[in-house]
Amino acid sequence: MNAAELAESTEEFEKEFAFRKTRPLSAKDKRLHARAKRRGRPRIGEGAEKFRVSIERGLLLKSDAYARKHGMSRSELIAKGLKAIMAARSA
Repeated sequence: MNAAELAESTEEFEKEFAFRKTRPLSAKDKRLHARAKRRGRPRIGEGAEKFRVSIERGLLLKSDAYARKHGMSRSELIAKGLKAIMAARSA
């Protein structure tokens, strides 16, 4: 992009902002704005807790490959595994 093209493409930003042309946010826009303002990951259940755990490297590599192959994160794989073990033991 040369200087003339740059000046042409940014010309609209050189104009003074006209508040008369603005309008209040619609209900949909308000919801989108509120959603965008939230930071971090969405809360699932009671929220998430981080913790450190040691795991054998080979098992970690296999579990990461399994999770990738099945379209899930490492955390999701671990959570599903814990739920499966607890369900099997309580049955």
